Amino acid sequence: MLGFLLRLLPYWVREPLLIVLGSVLGVRLVHLAVRDQDPVMAGLGAVFLVFTAIRVHAVRRALRARRDPGPPVPEAEEAESEKAVDGAALAQAPSAPLPAPGTSEKQPHVWGQAVAAVAVVGALVAAVWVVPRVLPSSEDSASHPASCPAGEHKELPAAYKATPRAVSGDQLCTALNRPDLAQLLGTPGETATTASGTSNTAPLTGEKIASPEAEVRFGTYTVHLSATYNRLSVAQYGKLMKFGNERDLKTLTVLGRPATFSSDHTMAFKIAFGGGTSQAEQGPLARTLSVALDRKDEGGYYEVTVWSTTGALPDDSVLVGIAEKVLPTIPERAARQGAPMS
Repeated sequence: MLGFLLRLLPYWVREPLLIVLGSVLGVRLVHLAVRDQDPVMAGLGAVFLVFTAIRVHAVRRALRARRDPGPPVPEAEEAESEKAVDGAALAQAPSAPLPAPGTSEKQPHVWGQAVAAVAVVGALVAAVWVVPRVLPSSEDSASHPASCPAGEHKELPAAYKATPRAVSGDQLCTALNRPDLAQLLGTPGETATTASGTSNTAPLTGEKIASPEAEVRFGTYTVHLSATYNRLSVAQYGKLMKFGNERDLKTLTVLGRPATFSSDHTMAFKIAFGGGTSQAEQGPLARTLSVALDRKDEGGYYEVTVWSTTGALPDDSVLVGIAEKVLPTIPERAARQGAPMS
């Protein structure tokens, strides 16, 4: 469609327009190639510049032929001379009849075509200058942190109704996805790429135990927050982990509540499409801080887990700092509904 419209334009409008566009695109592509060190983009920019140079040469030949048509020559000599002239440029150049003796040459359309060419080129230059300032760039959109999905209209499983103090995964996501979370992780220059929350139930409980989860992912670390509303205390949970050969166990107190550190590998799932075999394998090492829901440790706990694809882990004090900032902001449904809190 664009090529058809360009062919409808007069020669002296179309050619300057293509020269300007080719020059701008070629220079821009070469600039991006130098900045990003991209050889493919550099090749494309060189192609645009070469074709632009060819068009400039053709326009110069056409201008010379228009200004100085030359004396009439015999047909044989004219045929020989036409072989040395750029056929494309002369074919596209508008032909003008020779003026009659005693009359001046008239070119009624040259000035109109020149004005139209200047107007079109000026409009394109203005568009190139205005559009990047009006439309948001991809870098600006990429700099915006990820937000938690709105889940007010989702119906929670029955386990959440049976547990007055249970919160949803969306509420955990809102509490975890703090503006200063990257700073708490020790990577203040990073922006959250994804943020999600799910209102699950604990496995092997017949969907009777609420276990919401939330996750915020950065370029360096991934932070996972979960809550389990069962009758298992953190002290009992620590003993179970010892029997399960958990690594780097450490007990401490966070926000006046019993807490335990543990380490374990994440699971990486590979889904094969096209008839392959899907499999689960061991992922990078993760560090988890389990904190009791209350000071009395009467059952249930929060878990803050951090891992990275490289296997690097932050210091334990980082997880404690995240827990001390995030856990107090988690809403308690019991406080809103008037149910007694344990």
